[in-house]
Amino acid sequence: MSISIDPDTGLKIFDTRAASTMDDVVGRGYSVTADEALKTLPPQPPGAVFNAEEQAKYRDNKEARRGAADYMAMEGEFSKYLGDVYSADPVSREALADECEIMVVGAGFSGLLLWHKLNQAGFVDVRFCEKGGDVGGTWYWNRYPGIACDVESYSYFPLLEEMGYFPTMKFASGFEIFEYCQKLAKKFHFYDHCLFHTTVEKTQWDEAAGRWIVHTNRGDAMRARYLIYANGILTTPKLARIEGMEAFRGKSFHTSRWKYDVDLKGKRVGIIGTGATAVQVIPELAKIASELYVFQRTPSTIDVRDQRETTQEEIDQWSHEAGWARSRRARFARISEGRTAIQANDDYLAGRVADFRERKQHRNKLAPEERVQKQLNTNFRIMEQIRARVDDIVEDSKTAAALKPYYPYACKRPTFHDEYLPTFNLPHVYLVDTAPTGVSQINANGIVHDGVEYPLDVLIYATGFQWMATATFKTTVGRDGRTLTETWDAEGTKTFLGIHAKGFPNLFIVTGPQGGGGSFNFTDAIDAHGDYIMWMLSTLRDQGEEIIDIHSQPQEEYAEHCRKADIMSAPLRDCLSYYNGHGDADPGSLAYYGGGRWHKLRLAAQDTLEPYIFGQVTETTG
Repeated sequence: MSISIDPDTGLKIFDTRAASTMDDVVGRGYSVTADEALKTLPPQPPGAVFNAEEQAKYRDNKEARRGAADYMAMEGEFSKYLGDVYSADPVSREALADECEIMVVGAGFSGLLLWHKLNQAGFVDVRFCEKGGDVGGTWYWNRYPGIACDVESYSYFPLLEEMGYFPTMKFASGFEIFEYCQKLAKKFHFYDHCLFHTTVEKTQWDEAAGRWIVHTNRGDAMRARYLIYANGILTTPKLARIEGMEAFRGKSFHTSRWKYDVDLKGKRVGIIGTGATAVQVIPELAKIASELYVFQRTPSTIDVRDQRETTQEEIDQWSHEAGWARSRRARFARISEGRTAIQANDDYLAGRVADFRERKQHRNKLAPEERVQKQLNTNFRIMEQIRARVDDIVEDSKTAAALKPYYPYACKRPTFHDEYLPTFNLPHVYLVDTAPTGVSQINANGIVHDGVEYPLDVLIYATGFQWMATATFKTTVGRDGRTLTETWDAEGTKTFLGIHAKGFPNLFIVTGPQGGGGSFNFTDAIDAHGDYIMWMLSTLRDQGEEIIDIHSQPQEEYAEHCRKADIMSAPLRDCLSYYNGHGDADPGSLAYYGGGRWHKLRLAAQDTLEPYIFGQVTETTG
């Protein structure tokens, strides 16, 4: 790692890209599939309605599982899976005890977009703290073969117009996204404002000074008037809790810390997990391993990807169309509930047609229960297509039966791939069905399940992340001396708009618990939250105020709104997934995609200012 000085601006330039896109990486994301049969779904069965028997099957499996106890944090001996395998050692520096106006935690999409918005609004005294060795967030940590985004890149990439950039594929490789983040950081001089390899360990509100004190693993005790958490919702990797994990003598790692120094060519490789990450990894592993064992507890929904390259015609058109990406993202948000977000007609997204589907008009307003049932029926028809696709592609009937998902659509995160299912037709790829309780044991040689030992050279954990388990919530101390986590544990999760929490003044949370206003497209959510935060900071500045907190009543009302919305839609998510804390989360305590309702509440608050408590600092800091 090196640091140089830009001779034109005098700003520091950070070169922290260790192993960003190595030449020996196999799999740069989804390729274009030539086989037309893999790019279509079987016809949807007419008149099919939700089949309670399928849900009962899943409920039986659900009851047999141990819920959240199936997973464990990477602590003690297992902390080895958390090391940064991508960057050189941190640059040595002295601990900081200075002050800035705004401190932002995180340098992923949220942090980069916030930096651009802050600059536009005239806020320049900003510092960022980032655990990793470079920008990118999830795209920094996740560099496994085959990584790509499940949202079309033309709507997902932020600031495309400002960058003059056109993604190479409709569904961009993770490596392209990571490099795009680096380009963003360089263009807008982000690197000069960010402390890399710096983990925030504790933040504490100083009431007298009206400042947040930010303690880090580098010995820092920095002060900031405003604190923004932009460190995401899937940041803490987790492991499946399996007997004997520590005994395995081969190589092992988690997909979020992919070890490219482990040679997989000609090796016996096992992978635990078949979620969104594994679906992308497995086809690439099959290309290099001599034997690949896939240990599956719950099958994923494997929908059509239908990848394509960005055409020169599109680039020429967009080059002369001001705001083309923002407009496309707005249209994407209108239809991003469910599968239509992925399969949407390009003509509609490009603005060439008014709409891509005819919307049914109901003479009478549907009751909430009727809307849920209608959605369940729609979801069931989609799942019938998904299940039929498995039968059409996978040759072995026993393997096909195990690969067919049996829960409602979107109950677990939908996945999209055109090479995943054909991979199980290869003679050296083996599916080991471990439903309902998962892998039973690991020993020195490999995995043991149902009395059968599977010897392995390399074991890969594709066991995902803890949802909303951001460590900063556990170490954020507010006015009453309690942390955010302690407050929510005692009183239930309560926020206003998912961004404010009473008793934690001058704190803003991007896409945290109850964070609404977004869509299937994460960038849409962070854009909305960022605009709101800019409005609030500008309002404070314009009114000469220094402190912002929230009244109890609007927070209570918003939290209750989230709870009711969660309960009403619960039948759509009757399963165990990170969406609902593996079945243990209280209604309304996790994510809330409020759509238009969130925006209405936000606009009402901005219009009246009634939810807010403004104040002044009682002590002047030096």
